[in-house]
Formats: sequence, C-alpha cells, structure tokens
Amino acid sequence: MDRNSAIGLTLIAALLLAYFYWFAEKPVPPPPAQTSELKQDSVLSQELPATTDSTVTAQAGIPIEPVQAEEITTINTPDLAIAFTNKGGVIRELELLNYKTYHGKALKLVDPTSNSFKLKTRYNGLDIDLNSLFYTTSQTKNGDTTVLTFTRSLSETTQLVQRYSIPPTGFKIGYDLKLTGGANNFSEQLTLDWQNTLRPLEKDLTDSRNNTTITYYHDDSFDELSQRSTSTEREVFSGNLKWVSIKQKFFLASIISEKGFPGGEVETVYNESDTSVVKRANVKINIPIQEVANGTANYAFYFGPNDYKELGKITEDFAKNVYLGWPPVYWINKFVIFPVFHFLTNVIGSFGLIIIILVILMRIILLPLSYRSYLSMAKMKVLKPELDEIKEKFGEDMTKVQQEQMKLYQQAGVNPLSGCIPLVLQMPILFAMFYLFPNSIELRQQSFLWADDLSTYDSILNLPFTIPFYGDHVSLFTILMTASTLIYTWQNNQISSVQGPMKSMSYIMPLIFLFVLNSFPAGLSYYYFVSNLITFGQQAIIKRFVDEDKIKAVMENHRKMMASGTVKKSRFMSKLEDAMKASEEARKQADETRKKKKKN
Repeated sequence: MDRNSAIGLTLIAALLLAYFYWFAEKPVPPPPAQTSELKQDSVLSQELPATTDSTVTAQAGIPIEPVQAEEITTINTPDLAIAFTNKGGVIRELELLNYKTYHGKALKLVDPTSNSFKLKTRYNGLDIDLNSLFYTTSQTKNGDTTVLTFTRSLSETTQLVQRYSIPPTGFKIGYDLKLTGGANNFSEQLTLDWQNTLRPLEKDLTDSRNNTTITYYHDDSFDELSQRSTSTEREVFSGNLKWVSIKQKFFLASIISEKGFPGGEVETVYNESDTSVVKRANVKINIPIQEVANGTANYAFYFGPNDYKELGKITEDFAKNVYLGWPPVYWINKFVIFPVFHFLTNVIGSFGLIIIILVILMRIILLPLSYRSYLSMAKMKVLKPELDEIKEKFGEDMTKVQQEQMKLYQQAGVNPLSGCIPLVLQMPILFAMFYLFPNSIELRQQSFLWADDLSTYDSILNLPFTIPFYGDHVSLFTILMTASTLIYTWQNNQISSVQGPMKSMSYIMPLIFLFVLNSFPAGLSYYYFVSNLITFGQQAIIKRFVDEDKIKAVMENHRKMMASGTVKKSRFMSKLEDAMKASEEARKQADETRKKKKKN
C-alpha cells in the first residue's frame, strides 16, 4: 500500500465513518408480547357488544338497520387470516400467517387496539363517519377469489356498497366503493382516515424506528417522510396520489389506486419514551364522490412483507419501498447483487453457506482489481529504499520531496494512483452490501451459529450498562470481523511504503468500525469476516504470481528507455507534473508577496 493508496483508503474510511455515524443503531429491550393468532375458520359470525351514534344517523335521515350488533367474518388464505366487521364494513384484524414477531407471536398488521378506519363525509348537511354504521354482509365466489360485500341503505333510493376481493394467495386485497343514487346529498368527496399505532415486530426498537415511515407515489415520483426524524413529520398532497404505504422495516400496509387519488395528508408521530410503540402513522385519502357514484372507485390494499421480489408485481415503483441505495449502488444491487442473492436463497437452505458463496462470487468478480492493487503495492515496495533516500535528502521540503518522488515514479513507469483506483472502483459493491443485508427480509429470523436472527445484531453478552457509541451488548461477529481486518491491515503494511501517522491510522479505522457495526445486522458482519478470510487466501495465491525481481527488472528497463527517449511521458504524468510546477510557482509568488509586505 503506497502513500497515495493510503490517503485514498483514509478518505474512503472517513466517508464510511460519516455514513455509519448517521445510520448507527442501538438495541432497545423488547416490548410486551402481542395478542394471539386469529382462529382458523372459513366464515363465521360472532356477535360483540357495540353501539352506533343513532342520534347523528337519525338527524342525517339515515334509516337504522335492524342488525345493531357487531358480526365478524373471518376469511383465511395460505398467506392471510382476515377478520372483517359489519360495523363500518372494514378490516378489523389481519394476520400474516407465514411470519411471526421476533418473540414468536402472531404478526398482525391490523388489530382493533392499533388501527382505526373512518370514512368521513358530509351527508344531508351533517358530518358523519360512514364506518360507524352497521352494514349487511354477503359473501360470494368469483373463481378462486372470495368476494365479501358490505351494503348499507342510506335512504329508500340510496345504498353504499363496500366490496373486498380476497385472492386465493398473495397479499393484495381489492377494495371497491359504489354508491347508488343520492350522490347530491354528499359533499364532493369522502375522506378515508386511517390511524395506525405501529407495535414493535423486531428485536431492535431503535432500528425499527429508524426504518419506519410513510412512503408514497405522488405526481409520478416516489418519496417518503423522514425515517430518522424524532419529531412529527407531515405532508399534504394535491394532485395525483397513486399509493401510500405505512412502512415498517420488513412489512407494509398500503392503499393503492391505479387511477390515483386527488390528494390527501400523511403524518408520522415519534414518542421516544413509549417503548411499546414504534411510531404512530396517520393517513388521510380523498375519494371523489363522483367516482363512487360512477362505480370507478376501485382501489386495493396491500398488507404483506416488504419483499423486493413481491413488490415489483404490485404497482408502479412500489419496489422502491426496499431501498437499494443511490446510483451506481442502486444498479449494482438491482441487476447483480439482489438477483444472485435471491437465486441462492431458492436453491440453498443455509444462509451461512449462502453468504460464503456470495463472498466467493464477489471476490472472483473483483479479482482483477485486487490483483492490480497488490501489484501496485509490490512496485511501491521495490521503490521504497529510493523513496526513503529522497525523504532523507530533502528533509522538510515537502514540495521538493514530492517533485523528486514524481520524477522517480516517471522514470520507473509507476502510476502513484494505480493502487488507489482499484479500491475506489470496489466501493459501489462495498456499499451495495450495506443495503443488501439490512433490507433483505430473507435474512429475517434466519439463525446461524450463535446468531438467532441474521437481520439484526448477534449478542453473546448483554451488558448491564450502555457503552457510548457501542451499545449494551457484545456482537461476536463484529469482533471477529474487526480482528480479521486488523490482521489483514498488518499483512498489507508489511509490503507498504507508508510510514508514520498514516500507517498507524490504518489500525485505528477497524477499531472505530468495531463500535459502529456492533448493532448492525449479524449477516453483514459475518459477510465481511468471511470476506477477510477469503482475501487472505486470495492474496497468498496472487503473491505466487508477483515476482518482485521481475518487477524490478521491468522498472530498470523503463528507466533506460526513458533516458534514451524511447518512451515519452504519459499524458497523466505530464499533467501531474505541470500541476505541481504551477503549485510551486504559486507558492513562490505568495512568499515573495509576503516578504514585500513585511518590508513595507
């Protein structure tokens, strides 16, 4: 590792450190367990005590239905268990059957204690919530799709119909609104007011909060409220709003309109002191009454995993709920890393083995860059005695030292940046991994060795206190990764020309990452630990093909050719030399100006 490579590595490490500072995680004790799973049933009715605001209903001229008790209809598919209520004609409870919370409880994205759906409007001059009314329930089949219809008479000639279409598999539920007659008695729009208290589903509450927000597709672009905000975030929309998602780290609850809603409002509320709640999310969607009257109010709900493979099938840009990074990291993840990773998960059952194979594939792809980087270090090692002589000869005159070093590089045919460039080119893949492991639902609750969940930190020791910037637990995978990185750094420094503080800095960075990565997913730390082990073997193989005597002979031959004029300066070296001369001239002029000012 030459001086320029070390500088490049330090700058890269500084960027990584800044990134990790803003995205660091901290574990929080788990909340109380959630309620039990829904009962397995096809269709059932259960009467529960309930009342409605009969006074408001009567004042608005809405007839009172004979059924004034809540009836629950439960529909199960291989993926979902959904309980509908005739009070409001809404989803009362929804459970994902193939997923559990971190503590093994039923994973519910909708339940009566955490969700409320209100359908507000102004009818006959009075404000009313249509979801406070009781509806008549009917159920039919359309092929394999179960159709559940809720009907409410608002007058002798007016009926409001809410229809849900539940497919045999999957997580997308059709939702249609239909009004027959009496549209003139309504205001111009209905407002769907959806309030959701998000309960912890994962091990790390802080990480959950940092990955919980509301995302939306507005005016043909994807956007979201700030995930890491510790205050109330709010956004009001006008214009085409295609979909809105209440996004947790690995799960989504969304409402979608292919035609688009005319506007709405979203809000997230953060309360650090309440550890039983991740965040509170409020969504208000405007629904034109004319669409409801025309029978074109056709929407859909998505309640399911935040899984990149699933989301691309739902609607436009819905897959962006899984963040893959910025270009070019986004392209590498989308077209290379994620497809390979998903392919491996389909054919191999052990995620520990999948990560090893992924490391091997990445190291093979990066082999040409690794070879060039090692070759550059070997060249600098050959030049090290002459570089030391230059430093000793010109002492503190760094400008002269740099000029003489450039002259030596030119004579030997060595590009001082050749060791740094391969490292920079590897950075997009390095960053791609930081998005792959935290955002891959495939790793969720997958155990390996002592780690019970590769999507969050592993802990071999829970501390009775919190260490600043480190946390209250000890991650063994992070320790192994740090130890292997220190060994790798020491190994490189044996052939490096770097001396002094810069050499010591290379040992400090792995220690900093020991603190930064302690609360990152175990899968990520394990990946880099395995990557370091494979790199040791890779360098041992490369070393067999790098003959320092041959390199020295080639460099001596280049010097002779330069002296005879056979080889001309490269364009890069010429520009670099001109830049250094210009810098030296500017320095001399500045010194002369300073001296003149002192004389005057």
